[in-house]
Amino acid sequence: MKTAERAARRRMSPAERRQQIISVAAGLFDESGYSSTTMDDIARAVGVAKPTLYHYFPSKDDILHAIHEEFIDLLISRHEARSGTGLRPEQLLLEAMADILELMETHRGHVRVFFEHHRELPADARGPIRVKRDSYEQIVEGLIGEGIELGVFRETDRHLATLATFGMCNWAYQWYRSGGPLRSREIAYQFWNYLVYGLGTDQLGSVPYDRATPEA
Repeated sequence: MKTAERAARRRMSPAERRQQIISVAAGLFDESGYSSTTMDDIARAVGVAKPTLYHYFPSKDDILHAIHEEFIDLLISRHEARSGTGLRPEQLLLEAMADILELMETHRGHVRVFFEHHRELPADARGPIRVKRDSYEQIVEGLIGEGIELGVFRETDRHLATLATFGMCNWAYQWYRSGGPLRSREIAYQFWNYLVYGLGTDQLGSVPYDRATPEA
């Protein structure tokens, strides 16, 4: 490690060091898997002695909890920052979808950990994270409900539409790679269009599929 890098690390505040550990660990969990990554691996990658790492996080499970909490807090805080701006529900829904997809660029490790390693959370942390997950799900379901009430979305099962929204966004990290033909926000626009307008053309007519009788 270069002298300048070592000096910069020594100047880190406790909060900055804690953030560094979370970010580095999330990257390692993404690359090598949660179960295969050890506290020794994290300490080595961060560039601290193992006792120093334990000073910030008593266990790997505590780091896992911090990653989960940071990710869901980011989603909630981004929505709250926009909620008073006068955006319509369909616009807020688009931005919520973009939040998830854009975090694939900036917090890829967090995304994988959040969606793949919920069961590994310690029992006492699982409940509070579940509460925050449910709260965010209700935010998105509320946006769909508002859109229905305003007439911009048709009447439909709000919860099922919410699950469909997350179904498109939450697993994109498995195939998305930076440098592809579409940026993460552009993918969000496409997903939003699929959700709001569907794939059909005028030739399909206006009869909802659940009421249509497909030809044999």
